[in-house]
Amino acid sequence: MKRWGTLILVVVALVVVVAGVWGAKMYMTVQGFKAMGIQKQTISTLKVGEQPWRQTLTAIGSLRAVRGADLSNEVAGIVEDIHFQSGQEVKAGTLLVQLRAADDIARLASLKASAELAQTIAERDRQQLDAQAISQASYDTSAANLKTAKAQLAEQQALVDKKSIRAPFAGQLGIRAVDPGQYVAPGTKIVTLQQLDPIYVDFTLPQQALAQVAVGQVVSARSDTYPDLEFKGAISAIDPKVDADTRNVQVRATLKNPKRQLLPGMYANVTINIGEPQNYLTLPQTAITFNPYGETVFVITTADQLKAEQAERAKKMGSEEGDAAAAASGMPQPTGDMPVAKQVFVSRS
Repeated sequence: MKRWGTLILVVVALVVVVAGVWGAKMYMTVQGFKAMGIQKQTISTLKVGEQPWRQTLTAIGSLRAVRGADLSNEVAGIVEDIHFQSGQEVKAGTLLVQLRAADDIARLASLKASAELAQTIAERDRQQLDAQAISQASYDTSAANLKTAKAQLAEQQALVDKKSIRAPFAGQLGIRAVDPGQYVAPGTKIVTLQQLDPIYVDFTLPQQALAQVAVGQVVSARSDTYPDLEFKGAISAIDPKVDADTRNVQVRATLKNPKRQLLPGMYANVTINIGEPQNYLTLPQTAITFNPYGETVFVITTADQLKAEQAERAKKMGSEEGDAAAAASGMPQPTGDMPVAKQVFVSRS
């Protein structure tokens, strides 16, 4: 029995010692946190001022050439000559590619000779008809043969012309897709031709914005390719139909592109200025706190001024909160000796 009693006393003493050591450590930790105090936070302040601000509409648009086409051949043939370099500027009507047309030109010469013979016969028969040497039926046959010969000649001339692929309008050529000696079937892409100045930008706006846009309205566009450049232009057309699925309307603007920096297929951020500029209190986005119940910003003021504003707000508003725009426009200037921070709601235009 004495052995068990001694063992119990040893265990109890050991527990008491461990608990004392742990409690001492916890006490020292708490005292250490108290000695540190509240950690100071570093903040940045900015004096808010009024600046002219204009409301805008923004959209993302796609660039499209005023005139653009992938040139191809209408008839089959073998490429005989290529008369352009990739990336070259060309004028309307410039010969680009010549398909082999020797046999077609030979047939054209034969049909031309036949047409000339038919012309001669028809003129002779006309003279004989006037002299009543032949019947009207004989002259009618000669006149019909002349018309047939001229039609065949025109058809062959059109075929020969189709063997010469020309630029339909002035612009910049792309990279050629054919080589001399290559057989090309009808519709084979030869090269792309794009007129780059000016250039279109097509974008969509919600139907609610229709009352704020009009043809001729000034727009500006930016591309991430040239983030420091702004391209000016104007709205040139508004689609007369609103998409029934998205409730958006398509808008087209024409942009100046003298240096050919904007290319078809690129996207651009489009901005449309609406209304007249007005003065607003402006502040950086980083100063605004976004919350589910609204957007707020901290304002540096004084304790006395804060109390006075709270009392005045209680008199005027009762149980309701202030208007967001009014609170934003009523930001106080720092005065007094004890600066404090207050939180007010802001509105975004």
